[in-house]
Amino acid sequence: MTATMTPHLPDLRIHIIGAGMGGAGAALACAKQGFKDIHVWEAAPAIGEVGAGINIPPNLARVLDSWGVLSICTDEGIVITHANVLDCETDEVLTTADYSNYMEQNFGYPFTTVHRSALQKCLLEGAKNSGVVTFHLGNFITEYDFDNTRFQVKHRPRGANGDSTVTSGGGASDAVTGRLAEGGETEWIDADVIICADGIKSKARAAMMARKGEVDEVEDTGQAAYRIMVRRSAINEDPELVPFFTGTQSYRWIGEKRHIIAYPIERGDLFNMSTTQPDRHFVEADTWTAVGSKDEMLKTFHDFCPRVQKLLNLVPEGEVLEWKLRAHQPLPHWIDGKSALVGDACHPTLPHIAQGAAMAVEDAAALGVILAKVKSKDDIHQALLTYQNLRKPRTDWAVLTAAANSKGLHTNDKEARNQAFRDVKNGGPNPDKMISRDIHDRLFLYDVEKDAAQQYDALFAKAKDE
Repeated sequence: MTATMTPHLPDLRIHIIGAGMGGAGAALACAKQGFKDIHVWEAAPAIGEVGAGINIPPNLARVLDSWGVLSICTDEGIVITHANVLDCETDEVLTTADYSNYMEQNFGYPFTTVHRSALQKCLLEGAKNSGVVTFHLGNFITEYDFDNTRFQVKHRPRGANGDSTVTSGGGASDAVTGRLAEGGETEWIDADVIICADGIKSKARAAMMARKGEVDEVEDTGQAAYRIMVRRSAINEDPELVPFFTGTQSYRWIGEKRHIIAYPIERGDLFNMSTTQPDRHFVEADTWTAVGSKDEMLKTFHDFCPRVQKLLNLVPEGEVLEWKLRAHQPLPHWIDGKSALVGDACHPTLPHIAQGAAMAVEDAAALGVILAKVKSKDDIHQALLTYQNLRKPRTDWAVLTAAANSKGLHTNDKEARNQAFRDVKNGGPNPDKMISRDIHDRLFLYDVEKDAAQQYDALFAKAKDE
């Protein structure tokens, strides 16, 4: 576990936009480095337990462990021992990756699946317990002034489910107070550093690009995803379904232009399923999510095997949520002055190699290490360029690898793809990059905090010329 460090500028005013994985992670990373003046601004009036399943691969576990919060995240998780790829119609296991000893022996940590709220909880609790992070909930960022390192906040009216401040130390429930006597005012907030972790629909990214005469364009992938779960109490102990909950395996059923990846979470009480299928509902709509139709979902996967059909039929009617899968080509720049983009704001990644959250937390960890080395406020811009140049090669590769994996899995040549999976046992390359050894080595051996410390001097010197 990394001990709290003393940065060169401990009183640096660090303001973070967004309390998701990247934002909460950045707050915790900076707190662990010894910074004392950290603020997180979040539009939501409360941070609830939302979302579905998520993976904690070894590279993410390594960072959480160094911050002392890994057990908070994984206590209710499932350590995956086998990752299976199956034919969607026949239920034939095409290939299996055995993780039972492989992950910890090679990378130091297991591959764990958890509810998304568990990851968010560990980051938030770590940040709150640091005593130096203040969360401002119910605040909208309406404008950025990157030249002067400041932003404008519009506060929610008090009494309208919102504007509150959560101060570190103690739980949120006993540290929430109304922030303004009157609601709806705007206020300019001055900072030394602004970390923009406001997600794939990032307003900060759009503002940065507009200043350079660029358009913030999102690419439609032509794909959508259902994120759905079945609780064990719903299966009536069906012997065909019980192993999904009691086991420690993940499953990817693949078909033409569609797949379902599924695994247990919450100590086996939930079976999480995430699908990918052709986008039929969002093509003309300027929206990202919609309440899905269970009947439409069942039709989409009508030719999948009986076990999958049973699971899909058990999904509660009102809990079918469909997401449009959108992407960005790698951005040329993440930095404007003393402001930086983090996570999905700068490198949104399709969910096909399970690295979206991991890359965001790695960004946060790198920023903590790099900012702690800054000796003068005049060097902040150069330090942020150092962060960008450290992180971009890795995240650009992850974005492109995830997109390529989707195309490979969704080929129309089903027989050739299935045979390629069968050939893995004879030494052939694994068509699913998510369970491929060469991809694992590149992803899971990496120690972002160590890399940031080792490369800082050279990258900082290089950034002087940019």
